[in-house]
Amino acid sequence: MDRKVFGKMKKGRLSPEGRIDLHGMTIAQAHPVLTRFILDAVAMDRRLVLVITGKGKHRDDGGPIPVRHGVLRHQVPHWLHTMPLRQHVLQIAEAHLKHGGQGAYYVYLRRRR
Repeated sequence: MDRKVFGKMKKGRLSPEGRIDLHGMTIAQAHPVLTRFILDAVAMDRRLVLVITGKGKHRDDGGPIPVRHGVLRHQVPHWLHTMPLRQHVLQIAEAHLKHGGQGAYYVYLRRRR
């Protein structure tokens, strides 16, 4: 990704060509939905998409094992860096406040060959 486009993206001046909201889904529900969305975006020649994960809950249930805040927020970058999505994703960056801030990611996709 070139520097000029990256700067515009980080400042929120580029509008995403597609968006998906995974907020409120479980890991089992979100993974196939995300995979389908990215593969469809690649098929439609989109370059910048927005993946909204939500920030996660900020309270502990009081159980003996601590609960990680924002499970999807931590899991989505891992999914994007594994096959079959790895070959299509060029870069992942935290979204600008205008587009969701810490609870969302910009996913910049490679051009199709």
